[in-house]
Amino acid sequence: MVELIVRPYAPEDRAAWDAFIARSKNGTFLFMRGFMDYHSERFVDASALVTDAGGRLLALFPANRSSVRITSHAGLSYGGMICDETMLAPLALDIFAAWFTHCRAQGAEEIVYKAVPPIYHRMPADEDRYALFYHGAALYRRDMTQTVDLVAQAPVQERRRRGAKKAQKTGLVVRESADINAFWGLLAGNLASRHGLRPVHSAEELHLLQSRFPENIRLFAVYEGKTLCAGTLLFLCGQTIHAQYIASDDEARGCGALDILFSTLLDLFRDKARYFDFGNSNEDEGTYLNRGLTEFKEGFGARGIVQDFFRLDLAQWEARSGERR
Repeated sequence: MVELIVRPYAPEDRAAWDAFIARSKNGTFLFMRGFMDYHSERFVDASALVTDAGGRLLALFPANRSSVRITSHAGLSYGGMICDETMLAPLALDIFAAWFTHCRAQGAEEIVYKAVPPIYHRMPADEDRYALFYHGAALYRRDMTQTVDLVAQAPVQERRRRGAKKAQKTGLVVRESADINAFWGLLAGNLASRHGLRPVHSAEELHLLQSRFPENIRLFAVYEGKTLCAGTLLFLCGQTIHAQYIASDDEARGCGALDILFSTLLDLFRDKARYFDFGNSNEDEGTYLNRGLTEFKEGFGARGIVQDFFRLDLAQWEARSGERR
């Protein structure tokens, strides 16, 4: 059995952390410290590094702490054990046991784990979900995200095709845009009127993140003349393109603005990525599915991928581990 050392992340680990993320089999730019740390004032960092006795880095756990709960990661869409192609299933079991022991020693009583969806894996990387099952973690939430396989796309609904043609005849055009402020205003209006919510990121934060990751964060918009009337902010994560935000005004939506937008983007990225992820359509921790929104996304040939969320009571795990020994 490999001797494992788990230690908290420190600022001097940044270069090694980012280099490991870049070569990992299931990490994305969201785990780079330049992204994770932009909202560091909101979260108490509880990230950890796992090495062997010789100091070789084996795994990373992006995480934050709130009271006695460790979440991987509350400020991100997903988190979990980030590893490279050398990770093997027996080692993953031991790494999770070592991480749980580390969290327990830090005074944590509960782990909340947000698994990285498989479409973001560069190669098979479900050792973490098996390890969680093995150690007794409970699946408490499952979200459904609609994803287009750009290599094996399901048929596009005729309704979506008609919408794109209508938008074209109306004179709407799609182009990449730098106007984050106009898009954010449209997005904020949509969320406020429909859900009473605000975007997770402010316009200033989006500007900051795009300046740090210009190749990964790109805005594509629909214009009527010089007016931005619809758009989507994309997170480019290797083989997967994720629509982080989608917004349109009512008139543009009625003219097929979103239809022409996504028809254009699916063609644009077909030879550059494998998946186009529209994001989930769930509420109430996965128990409610917005059928209308799901149908819209499926109209472009998207089909379902699930994201799993686990919870582990560390005291119960500790007791079970003692019984096993």
